[in-house]
Amino acid sequence: MAQDLSDKELLKMEVEQLRKEVTNPRDLVSKTGKEIKAYVEAQAGNDPLLQGIPEDKNPFKEKGPCVIS
Repeated sequence: MAQDLSDKELLKMEVEQLRKEVTNPRDLVSKTGKEIKAYVEAQAGNDPLLQGIPEDKNPFKEKGPCVIS
């Protein structure tokens, strides 16, 4: 689609997008970084990538050795 538009039209679209984005509320990275860290640490106990999956609930566990005859 962008190939069909002229440079002027592309710039107009970019300006419109920037006008929309300028109204978005912004937060400091120092604040949001702490919030993200706290959230991740709070959810770590439920994360199967960190805790592992119990063998009895693992649908991908090995059923047995492969035998070629």
